[in-house]
Amino acid sequence: MLQRIMRGIALPALALAAMATSPAQAQEKARIEWKTLHSRAMEGNLEGNSADRGAYVVTPPGYDEHPDKHYPVVYFLHGYWATPQMYQDQMKFDEAVDEAARAGNEVIMVIPDGHSKLKGGFYSNSPTVGNYEAFVGEDLVKWVDANYRSIPKREARGLSGHSMGGYGTMRLGMKYPETFSSLYAMSACCLSPMKMDEAGAKKIEAMTAEDIAKADFGGLAQLSTLATWSPDPTKAPKYVDTGLKADGTMDPLVNAKLAANSILAMVPQYLPSLRQMEAISLEVGDKDFLLNDNVALNAELTRYGVAHGWETYDGDHGNRIAERIRTKLLPFFAQHLDRK
Repeated sequence: MLQRIMRGIALPALALAAMATSPAQAQEKARIEWKTLHSRAMEGNLEGNSADRGAYVVTPPGYDEHPDKHYPVVYFLHGYWATPQMYQDQMKFDEAVDEAARAGNEVIMVIPDGHSKLKGGFYSNSPTVGNYEAFVGEDLVKWVDANYRSIPKREARGLSGHSMGGYGTMRLGMKYPETFSSLYAMSACCLSPMKMDEAGAKKIEAMTAEDIAKADFGGLAQLSTLATWSPDPTKAPKYVDTGLKADGTMDPLVNAKLAANSILAMVPQYLPSLRQMEAISLEVGDKDFLLNDNVALNAELTRYGVAHGWETYDGDHGNRIAERIRTKLLPFFAQHLDRK
């Protein structure tokens, strides 16, 4: 009896010992994790957007088993009104990284949180909204390089995004040519100068906190862009300058500020940065409401001799983005990012 009891104890113990000494289970598929980092750039913004920012990090299959291997990184910026989680639900970034790895394109993919109280910080720098520009271009990149086996040089970093994220791709690419080497902008928004008129300014001035909470996409977008590109730290609680003067006329400086943040207006100022890029590609659906603006950006880059790819395809603003991340965006970076 005692021998049977001892055998019953010994066999599980031997099995546990064998498990403890066996190699770690292979990472057969890409792994996606939600991580939080502190961004000093985002501290102190008037809207109260958190300086503790989230990001999805997707590591390719085999990442765990090859501790000496380093990977290029593709950064992807999401659109307005959305969150990284909403994009993951539709885009399945882990599955896209899996498919890329099977095709020989092993990359780390990072999708940071560009959301704000007003649904998006446009990857810009504002005392009202916060410095989303430096959050991505500086703090996030440094954090990824410190915590993951990235290849820590510009030639191995690509920047991409959709809609507001397409805008951010072009903006940060121009502002941080020493950080990113290749750009892929999908259906970029906010390319042409925006204009605030008296009616729009009056509407925003009259918005209450309840109105803001109930506003739809179109009803909030103007306020959000003003908070980003026409901030006023003296005008609580919205902290925006609408440009509406006491006599009912508009201050032209507000529209000048909005225009100064349009990509079409920025291009001539940042030609040296754009010309440093290994590659730039633009794309937009032929039924996208942003088609004309993207056609204009293609023409402007062509006018100034900035080498870039350009494609229109059968689609609207969002219906083929998941597919094109797999068939166009990731293969683009496979061609242009360094592997060592």
